[in-house]
Amino acid sequence: MERKKGDSLLDFLISQDKYLEAGVHIGTKTKTGKMRNYIYKAREDGLHVLDLKKTNERIKNAVTMLSRYDPSKVYVVGGKENAKNPVLKMCELTGFKPIVERFTPGRFTNPSREDFNEPAIVLIVDPAVDKQALKEAFESNIPTIALCDTNNEIKYVDLVIPTNNKGKKALSLIFWIIGKEIWKLQGKKEEDFPELKDFTG
Repeated sequence: MERKKGDSLLDFLISQDKYLEAGVHIGTKTKTGKMRNYIYKAREDGLHVLDLKKTNERIKNAVTMLSRYDPSKVYVVGGKENAKNPVLKMCELTGFKPIVERFTPGRFTNPSREDFNEPAIVLIVDPAVDKQALKEAFESNIPTIALCDTNNEIKYVDLVIPTNNKGKKALSLIFWIIGKEIWKLQGKKEEDFPELKDFTG
């Protein structure tokens, strides 16, 4: 029997070429112990290359997880400048809540704060940059998904999406894919979803 597209987690959401063009697979020269499982190889220049099959698979897993929650309870935290536009655009389209400014301590743990939030799930752009949000989500038993590069420590992360989380093109593509998949699951027409260029800012 012929297998339909989408039957397997190994079916790519977009062409591998698009992942490659955006540099999603390009890691750093450093690798942490827990990220070894997501590395395909090391290049001659010392940079580690991430396994795109695992990246694609984890994006699918992340979309499945995120789609189970009320969009207004899904928080996306991204403190780095390169992530601001992609995060804001995805949240605008999906109904997720962005936090792209400085994450103030206690935002997820101190109900007396004016900016206190109670997410059902949190998507983190970089566990190193957004470590306070990750730590507070863990302390509050909030499940976390994080974009993780080869140099990231993944303690407290429930679902790793192995990807270049530094490059503007890579971040734009990842959030465009996640946004589009959530958009479709929300019953909206795929052809109405904005083009990738709208995510690059």
